Amino acid sequence: MSSPLRIAVLASGRGSNLAALLAAHERGELPVEFVLVASDKANAGALRLAEAAGIPTLVLNPRAYADRLAFDLDLFARLDGCGADVLVLAGFMRIIDGQALKPWVGRMINIHPSLLPKYRGLHTHRRALEAGDAEHGVSVHYVTAELDGGPVIAQARLAIQPGDDEHTLAQRLLPYEHRLLPAVLKLIADKRLQLASPDGVAFDGRQLSAPLRLQGDQLIG
Repeated sequence: MSSPLRIAVLASGRGSNLAALLAAHERGELPVEFVLVASDKANAGALRLAEAAGIPTLVLNPRAYADRLAFDLDLFARLDGCGADVLVLAGFMRIIDGQALKPWVGRMINIHPSLLPKYRGLHTHRRALEAGDAEHGVSVHYVTAELDGGPVIAQARLAIQPGDDEHTLAQRLLPYEHRLLPAVLKLIADKRLQLASPDGVAFDGRQLSAPLRLQGDQLIG
């Protein structure tokens, strides 16, 4: 019997997506082993969740380094040392230097609250509302040196309602995030999903022409 996929999670905030991963694992739906939760914020809620679950944690202060590259190289050296197979960025609010992440391309995923390639970067809910979009959503993608620009694996969509503001839209999107990320990670753990080329994703041995779509708790092509 093969050993479970070993994952490390990077998070800067309260850790709601980490909580969703932990809950899926507890229910027996996610065959992974959490080997580390790391953060650039000592007060990140994600660290408290990890501690409560008995997962090793790591905090590095970016201000203690000469520049972003020095921080990123140290962070990723430590991640390499923890034996992770896959890195999950779950609300990690830093741009990662391309040199540091290069060895992890194809083994690092990020969850981003927009229907990529729309609205890379910050304030995605506000930007969707200001643009008058009819729908909004969340994407999970492979991480590359391009900000929120790696190949998109899967997306979940929801209709924008007439009374939505930035806060309500963000709150309505959260349950979709919490289903999408575990569903993608399970496909990776089951070896059904991989980066097929610099800009392509393979699912069950075929290259996707469009991101997988979340339907209930399942991803469909």
